[in-house]
Amino acid sequence: MHVPQFTQARGHTPVAVPRHAGRRGQAGGRGAGFAVVSPGAGYSATMAAQTLVIKVTAGKDEPERCGQALTVAATAMASGVAVSLWLAAEAAWLALPGRADDIVLPHSPPLADLLASIVAGGQVTLCTQCAARRDIGPGDVIEGIRIGGAATFVSEITADGTQALVY
Repeated sequence: MHVPQFTQARGHTPVAVPRHAGRRGQAGGRGAGFAVVSPGAGYSATMAAQTLVIKVTAGKDEPERCGQALTVAATAMASGVAVSLWLAAEAAWLALPGRADDIVLPHSPPLADLLASIVAGGQVTLCTQCAARRDIGPGDVIEGIRIGGAATFVSEITADGTQALVY
């Protein structure tokens, strides 16, 4: 697997984008992979969100969507962005020890490792109602995961410098 190398362009944040070689409409071929480009005109690093709030509603029922959310959260943290991850609906089960180990997604880092890194370096919140519907209490969850409700979520997503994503 090719891992793109990132280089900082003067005054710009690097972005990895798929690079398609060959004739128009054909992906792959010689030189396929990722190219590093700078954001277009009008982009400013000061425009980027300082905090990323991600709500994930998929769990074992939709491992790919769950994996995307955890990968984006872990990548944002590694890039220096503050992350708040919300576990809702079927993703609520991830708050329990060992449950993320039950989700296997080919070509992805283990979801349990991604979740552990987010718990260690960010904020992870389990939806209050989702926890109650599953009989999950504060003593049941992984250490470092809090239980919070809609008022807290709304407060987080409406704060200045925040971008919210839902998976």
